Amino acid sequence: MLLPFRNVVLTGACGGLGQALARALIDGGARVALVGLDTERLAALAAQGEGRCKAYTPDVSDSPAMQAMAADWMQRFGPPDLVIANAGVAGGYDTAEADDLAVFRRMLEINLLGAATTFQPFVQPMRAQGRGALVGVASIAGWRGMPGNGAYCASKGGLIRYLESLRAELRGTGLTVHTVSPGYIRTALTAGNRFAMPGLLEADAAARQLLAGLAARREKIVLPRRIGWLSKALGLLPAPLHDHLLRGQPRKPRVGEAGATAIPGLNSPKEPPRR
Repeated sequence: MLLPFRNVVLTGACGGLGQALARALIDGGARVALVGLDTERLAALAAQGEGRCKAYTPDVSDSPAMQAMAADWMQRFGPPDLVIANAGVAGGYDTAEADDLAVFRRMLEINLLGAATTFQPFVQPMRAQGRGALVGVASIAGWRGMPGNGAYCASKGGLIRYLESLRAELRGTGLTVHTVSPGYIRTALTAGNRFAMPGLLEADAAARQLLAGLAARREKIVLPRRIGWLSKALGLLPAPLHDHLLRGQPRKPRVGEAGATAIPGLNSPKEPPRR
C-alpha cells in the first residue's frame, strides 16, 4: 500500500494493532516514533526501520513526559504529518466494588487524557506546516454503554466526543482529525473475552483498513464496516430490550480475574505500591 505519510508518531506501539500499524508504516518507508512501554518489542520494531525509528517509553497520561518525547522527535525529524493516539487499556468494571474506582480513573487517564497529551505538543507545529492528520483510536464500545464495561465505554465515548470537538476546532487549518472505531480485533485486549465477538479482525487486516481509510481522508473509520452496521442496528432497539439482550452475555474480566489484561500504572489492591 502506497502511504502518503512520511513522518509518524504512534502510541500504543507495543499492542497488537499498534505493532501491525508500526510494521505497515515502516515497510512503507515512513519515519516512525514508536511510543510504548515494552522496550523489547519497541527495539525489535525500531530495528526494522533502522535510522528511521526511535523508541520512547513515557506514560501517555504524563504531559511533561509526552512533551519531552515530542520535542526530541521533532528536533530529529521535524513535525509529523500523522499522529496516531492508539494507546489504550480495557477491563471489566463494577460500580459496587470500591477497588474498581482506581481502574476507572486509570482507564480515563490512558484512553481519554492520553489522546490529548499525545496531540498537544504537535498541534502548533503541524498547524504551522499547514498539514497533518491526528488520529484517535476509539471503539464501537463508545457508541453505547454496555453492562459490566462502564469504565471502558465511558473512556471511549469521551474520546469520540473529544475528537469531534477537536475536528471542529481545526477544520480549515490544514489539519484533519480522524476517529477510528474498531469492533473486535484479535489482540491481548480481547484474548480474555468470554463472549461472542462478531466480525473479529486480525491485527494486520485492521491496520491495513485503518491506513486505507486515512489515505482516503475518511474522518470516521469503523473496523470492519459491517460491525458498525450491526452496532447501529442494535442501537435502534428500545433501551429495555437492548439492555436485556446484553445483560445476559458474559462480561469482560475485571482486574484480578482470570483472563483480565494488565493496566499499566495500576497497583493491584492486593499488592504494595511500587516504588
